[in-house]
Amino acid sequence: MKFEVEYSSIESVAGPLVVVGKVGKAAYNEIVKIKLQNGEIRLGQVLDTSREHAIVQVFGPTNGINIKSTSVSFLGDTFNTGVSEGMLGRIFDGKGEPRDGGSKIAYEEKLDINGEPMNPTARAVPSDFIETGISSIDGMNTLVRGQKLPLFSSSGLQHNRLVAQITRQASVRNKEESFAVVFAGIGITYDDYLYFTNEFRKTGALSKTVAFINLADDPSIERIITPRIALTTAEFLAYKKDMHVLVILNDMTNYAEALRELSSAREEVPGRRGYPGYMYTDLASIFERAGIIRGKKGSITQLNVVTMPGDDITHPIPDLTGYITEGQIYLSRDLANKNIYPPINPLPSLSRLMNNGIGAGKTREDHRGVADQLFGAYARSQEAKSLSSIVGTEALSQEDKDYLKFGDDFENRFLKQGFYERRDIFQTLDLGWELLSALPEEHLTRIKKEHVEKYYKRKKEDEAVEKK
Repeated sequence: MKFEVEYSSIESVAGPLVVVGKVGKAAYNEIVKIKLQNGEIRLGQVLDTSREHAIVQVFGPTNGINIKSTSVSFLGDTFNTGVSEGMLGRIFDGKGEPRDGGSKIAYEEKLDINGEPMNPTARAVPSDFIETGISSIDGMNTLVRGQKLPLFSSSGLQHNRLVAQITRQASVRNKEESFAVVFAGIGITYDDYLYFTNEFRKTGALSKTVAFINLADDPSIERIITPRIALTTAEFLAYKKDMHVLVILNDMTNYAEALRELSSAREEVPGRRGYPGYMYTDLASIFERAGIIRGKKGSITQLNVVTMPGDDITHPIPDLTGYITEGQIYLSRDLANKNIYPPINPLPSLSRLMNNGIGAGKTREDHRGVADQLFGAYARSQEAKSLSSIVGTEALSQEDKDYLKFGDDFENRFLKQGFYERRDIFQTLDLGWELLSALPEEHLTRIKKEHVEKYYKRKKEDEAVEKK
């Protein structure tokens, strides 16, 4: 049985932190209840302890906390959140309280938001395909169940629109398996909140989604717990309810900024660009909660937005994220300026687990070869484009002109896709062959001969019939 210990010995308030003196015993991450003079209750969490002091992080504003008349109770427990299958179709705030005006949830369990340590030997290798309906992802940077794959974007790009489309369209190919999306908006604007919720409701995606929304004007300290509450909910749905869960955390840059703010308030020695030296470990504690556990039917896959400050991919946030995760989807400002949506550039993008989730019986036997050939041809088209800017298009060889045309067709037909256009993997691969049919057969060096015989020549024959 846990006992509340109440203290009236607040010594100072600094930003989101409260320093409590004369504390007998306080545990790291222990939850505290802060009672103001007017009876208002706020929650906090122990960040640091010494022999007689405890530093408490307040989940909410610290205004109104009077040093003499405010009491602090140590609850002897960590931050727990209620979870239930009935949360599907509902919208919550960043602390896990209903935000949509609906009825209270009858929670099945209460779980620690930090999750339970996952034994590395219990992890299964991700090997199943998640279909997003986006050709540039499914065809060339395939998302695999249990993978953690960040979406590197920049200010002003349409990552919110892309995330809404993936939330609506994503599914597992086996229709008998349950699929759910856990969406966490971290530090997003009110306009973005309205956009996401309206899209989820309008398209019916909300029925399979649990949404947690932390707004930009909510206490920044709340951003520390929002992704952890979302992941705790996802773990319950995956490992207790046998669902395949796609977790979308948007935006992890806002999370890292809150982490830097907290570190500054604690007067810690800053690391790169003012971020705390432990940011790598902290981000890993979130990203590593994706995966598949042997003996469990469900899985957790993460597709997280990281906006790169100043479009700088070497910035500490995307840089550290790249070390922890298994690749990245890269949104290009150049493609966006060409009015191409989604502006995913496949050249700097990478899915390290793609080979595990594609091929015969999963997607199609020619998938790897088609992806490699499209990648190589598009890279060659960019070389031709750079050359043409120097010598002019007329001075190019016919081969370079062919690749230049291929690059334009690839961008406008394969990469470019409507917001409500969903392509299954077979449509994506067929479109790839259609584009590759414009190249000579001897250039298809990255595809197996039997696949060239089966798909390329058939496509050529179809085109010949259409011309007649």
